[in-house]
Amino acid sequence: MVNTVAIANERIEQLQELAREAVRAGHEERSRRYVRRARRIAERNRLALPREFVRFTCSRCDVYLVPGKNARVRLQDGHVVVTCDCGEHHRYPYEGENRSE
Repeated sequence: MVNTVAIANERIEQLQELAREAVRAGHEERSRRYVRRARRIAERNRLALPREFVRFTCSRCDVYLVPGKNARVRLQDGHVVVTCDCGEHHRYPYEGENRSE
């Protein structure tokens, strides 16, 4: 019997790589299709998307985020702030070297 979860995870990883390459080549609409398809596969199989996938995709416009290409990344008060070209912000905490003071 085929393990559908393993196949779904592998397909999500492939779509993530294709989305990253599509943005770098300037094909944002193609990237959006790959991201939407990966999310749909995860929903259908009741899987959580990998952390890297969630952090590098915009939840508003579904494009794969590449810093310097279609996203701006800033450090602010112990958080990484990622801003998409569409204006959507995502904040993620981080531990810096001098955060224990």
